[in-house]
Amino acid sequence: MSNSIPPVTANAGSLYATDSLPGSAKGLDQNAFLQLLVKQIQYQDPMNPKSDTDMAAQMAQFTSLQQASQSTSSLAMMQANSLVGSTVGLQIDAKTSTSGVVTGVQMKDGAPQIIVNGNYYSLSQITAVAPTPVTTTPAANQTN
Repeated sequence: MSNSIPPVTANAGSLYATDSLPGSAKGLDQNAFLQLLVKQIQYQDPMNPKSDTDMAAQMAQFTSLQQASQSTSSLAMMQANSLVGSTVGLQIDAKTSTSGVVTGVQMKDGAPQIIVNGNYYSLSQITAVAPTPVTTTPAANQTN
């Protein structure tokens, strides 16, 4: 299997990193983007060369998209971590729900998942959040 990229036509010159990323950073990584940029340069029309400012704008857009994706992932992880110790309600499927205390968080497939009752759930399955009641034990009688 070859890792070569087919020639870029004039119509593909306006391809941006977001074209293959429906909602998340899947599809076009930084290496593929740079390969595409090299192919654009290699196969451009010498009588109508691609503007270097257009390429710089595409690189800046890709970098911005990459940073936004990392920020979103970091915010989701912080949100998940803030739930540790809380009691959550979860919708497992259309007819099944459960609840329990969040005991941990783990990244799976690039997204944080909370651990409740030993099972992993995505943040999108949470239907309710409540602080876990603090149980207090009566103080032992002290004698002087």
